[in-house]
Amino acid sequence: MKIVKFSKREDYGTDYYAQFFFTKRWALMQICVGWNEFASWPYVDIKSGSGSLLAFTFWVYKFNFEFGLIERAWNWDYLKEVDDEGEVS
Repeated sequence: MKIVKFSKREDYGTDYYAQFFFTKRWALMQICVGWNEFASWPYVDIKSGSGSLLAFTFWVYKFNFEFGLIERAWNWDYLKEVDDEGEVS
């Protein structure tokens, strides 16, 4: 188990991620703050189940904030290993 990890991802905008107390598959808490290239209507999404105990998303114009409690870990390193057809290289 790792205690904390900070990362940055650029894909149609810039997102900053923080994971706390996580393993390869699960994280106790995850936070994401981002600014995107494309605007969206404002919305709030609260989710429970389907891979998370509690997940919260807040989006206004180009700004987004996400918070997850006990959910599957965001693993961007895995995406680097997978090609366009979903095969692991």
